[in-house]
Amino acid sequence: MIYRTLDELVGSENDVRASTFHSRRFLLKSDGMGFSFHDTILFAGSETYIWYANHLEAVYCIEGEGELETVDDGKIHPIHPGVFYALDKHDKHYLRAKSQLRMMCVFNPPLTGREVHDEQGTYPLME
Repeated sequence: MIYRTLDELVGSENDVRASTFHSRRFLLKSDGMGFSFHDTILFAGSETYIWYANHLEAVYCIEGEGELETVDDGKIHPIHPGVFYALDKHDKHYLRAKSQLRMMCVFNPPLTGREVHDEQGTYPLME
């Protein structure tokens, strides 16, 4: 059994920070579950360009207000508590946080824990 608390992750090596978010990573590749699970905070007023070319992601919003804009069609999807979305086609998108957003995220393949978005908005595949 794996048992972790948010308190033990905050400020640890599994609390990965970037300019627009920080991601508290509960499950990683090394845990052997076949996916990773993250509690991610997007900073109010931020915009993040994301293209998970190497991963599929599912997201559930539990706090805040924002929007997701898919690049290929320009559609804007409101984000607020209770909204779920899955990037099942490696969708290029912008994630905008009107207020602080708190998102629960699942990645497949799982992240190793140190990934941050590169200049193309992608997480690299890491061993």
